[in-house]
Amino acid sequence: MKFKTILLLIGFLAFFNVKSQAYSTGTVPLFSNGGTNLTYSAKIDVTNTLVTVTLIGPSTSWLGLAFNATGMSNAGSDVVLFDGTNFTDRNFTGSFTAPTTDATQNWTVTSNTVASGVRTVIGTRALNTGDANDYVFNFPPNSPLNIAYARRLGSLTVGYHGADSCGTTAVTFSSTLGTNETVLDSKEIILYPNPAKEMVSFKNANKIKSIDLYESTGRKVRSVKLNGDSFTISDLRSGSYYLEITLQDGSLTYEKLIKE
Repeated sequence: MKFKTILLLIGFLAFFNVKSQAYSTGTVPLFSNGGTNLTYSAKIDVTNTLVTVTLIGPSTSWLGLAFNATGMSNAGSDVVLFDGTNFTDRNFTGSFTAPTTDATQNWTVTSNTVASGVRTVIGTRALNTGDANDYVFNFPPNSPLNIAYARRLGSLTVGYHGADSCGTTAVTFSSTLGTNETVLDSKEIILYPNPAKEMVSFKNANKIKSIDLYESTGRKVRSVKLNGDSFTISDLRSGSYYLEITLQDGSLTYEKLIKE
């Protein structure tokens, strides 16, 4: 085996040994009444640099989640709300009114799909955005974490949700191995979707200088040329690959890719 390949494999394995630990609440049912299209559930995943929120609920409703909150009366509690297109950073005002929108928006939608009237939306942000209005996720995360949640059936316009469409609960985090790790060190380069069939994209692709694609055995498949922030993988066989990514500052980092 060539020395270069040995170094690549060592770097790849070291990266995933360090980065693979994550914490997750698993999928938490919030509302289970009213049939499949009216249920609402949430999942919170935390790595050492990134929090990922997955909301699953009616496609015709806005969906909201508040961190470190036991109700809308918790003035200042951090709220994330999905309006059908975007996640918005918001805060409770301490009264029973719509949470106010933060001046700075830190959430990024990485996936938004609808099937049979059920929406699955995924958003990410840094654990600590530096914004005083945002809840700071520690690593490991504080557990249990009180959350408040709401939906507005039949409307994507933010407004009163109804007495039977809100609630509170406490969620707990468990350690897990992140085979779908999406964080490339503190530079927050995010690969998505992963696993994938046809195309993958990068958040913050402008930080990338070059990419080399390798099989899990260490054999180089090709150098990757980005088309904007994406590249095609439709020609790859199903299996595991990894990317050696050279950043604009000359540093190297690695990302695992699973081709379905």
